[in-house]
Amino acid sequence: MLSEKQAISQTKEASEQAFKHSDVEPNFDGQALSVYLPASMGVKEQTNSNMILTESDNQTYILFFNSMEKQSSRLNYKVASSKKENHLLLESYRDGNRFSYVRVLPLNNTNEYELQVSVGGVKITTYAEKGELASDSEKMMDIVNSVQYSSKIVRE
Repeated sequence: MLSEKQAISQTKEASEQAFKHSDVEPNFDGQALSVYLPASMGVKEQTNSNMILTESDNQTYILFFNSMEKQSSRLNYKVASSKKENHLLLESYRDGNRFSYVRVLPLNNTNEYELQVSVGGVKITTYAEKGELASDSEKMMDIVNSVQYSSKIVRE
């Protein structure tokens, strides 16, 4: 059985590897942006600042985006790191023009965790079981890495 420590270590490694291969192309055009969605995932609802995504196993993901923040923005990270929560993982990654992080928080006495992944002004959050943290973080990093804003949105 996978220990919590092993799950966190695998999540850190999976999200970092996914961050490094940022060549994921969007395959869904939404109201405000284009984004890559895995074949098992669909859009339940969308607005000009978020999307609610669902997977075939009924797992829900919430994608938040702020078109005024660039891929190098640390705004989401500053908010995530300033909260006085018991992070099991809060790891950041950066390259030339992107800043990213992954955060894992335990949920109250369950085998589930809050998982959050971000690149710049785009973040995605879900609740995941311990054994799914690494694969979910990789999938989520692919999603946030793929975001391209619609020309309908004015961006400085």
